[in-house]
Amino acid sequence: MKYQDEYREKDSVQAYAHALSKITTQPWKIMEVCGGQTHSIVKYGIDELLPPQIELLHGPGCPVCVTPIEYIDKAISIAKNNPKVIFCSFGDMLRVPGTDEDLYAAKAKGADVRVVYSPLDAVDIARKNPNREVVFFAVGFETTAPANAMAVDQAYKEKLKNFSLLVSHVLVPPALEALLGSPSNSIQGFLAAGHVCTIMGTNEYLPISEKYKVPIVVTGFEPLDILQGVYMLIQQLEEGRHNVENQYERCVKSQGNLPAQNKIRQVFQVIPRTWRGLGEIPQSGFRLNSLYEKYDAENKFGPVANPIKENSLCHIGEVLQGQIKPHQCPSFGKLCTPENPLGATMVSNEGACAAYFHYRSHS
Repeated sequence: MKYQDEYREKDSVQAYAHALSKITTQPWKIMEVCGGQTHSIVKYGIDELLPPQIELLHGPGCPVCVTPIEYIDKAISIAKNNPKVIFCSFGDMLRVPGTDEDLYAAKAKGADVRVVYSPLDAVDIARKNPNREVVFFAVGFETTAPANAMAVDQAYKEKLKNFSLLVSHVLVPPALEALLGSPSNSIQGFLAAGHVCTIMGTNEYLPISEKYKVPIVVTGFEPLDILQGVYMLIQQLEEGRHNVENQYERCVKSQGNLPAQNKIRQVFQVIPRTWRGLGEIPQSGFRLNSLYEKYDAENKFGPVANPIKENSLCHIGEVLQGQIKPHQCPSFGKLCTPENPLGATMVSNEGACAAYFHYRSHS
């Protein structure tokens, strides 16, 4: 990728939109998995350029959005109730609502909550503050797992005793299977997240595509990436094919990033995980394995509570499963805004509700 403008060029965008109108002969419902793709789609009006037969469904591809309430509550509890704790997190987690408040509110009340730009920054804080306990909020998909694994391994090598992770990692392929296996499923194809596949490759999608007979196209995040990905999907659907294809070849290889995968396998083990709005999905998350379990914040500060019910006014589950668009939630833009969010999808930079509010709140 030389220049960003290459992937936003007006004539090329219009050419793809025209090509799609020529090959589309029947209704199709396809889901973009990544919240970053959702924001590009809404910001640039990509869905409005498509033929009316093509409907884009917004999926659960926002790692902030799918972090369960009970993990937000645990993070707040650790930060507020332990004066020696320095709680570190990426900034987009601070406004995600828990049961009663968020991390930003805990910080305002005196908790030592710090925004960092890498988990290795949190290791450095632990190194410089040997009399404080440093906890990093490890959330995200496979994309962020290698850096979190590196941080834990670095703490292990340095024999740091005052560093731990509160882990809420989730994995994309099991979530796709959960969506496809739902009785209410209407998804006929997926745009897969390019950044996840940069780490994990494309091969793990092959059995899903074959089992459920759905095409999957790994796609980037710029307008032309997404339009080309949609074109490749519609081509397959119209021809009755269900293959895994890679639009994002400039970044994604079929085998993925092998050193990153090895680091993940070294530090983490796969377990069932609860997703906010989706419930528990088998084998869909990571936790620290036995070698690194002393760096697990749940071992130091107690386990996370049982799943907590979502606010009944928030329809986050239906939004994350592509069953409704954000503006179809009765609370959207009224009881739920970025300043007073009911759910994580109105807070995160990758949340579908935030995208609709900022770019299409008139809908």
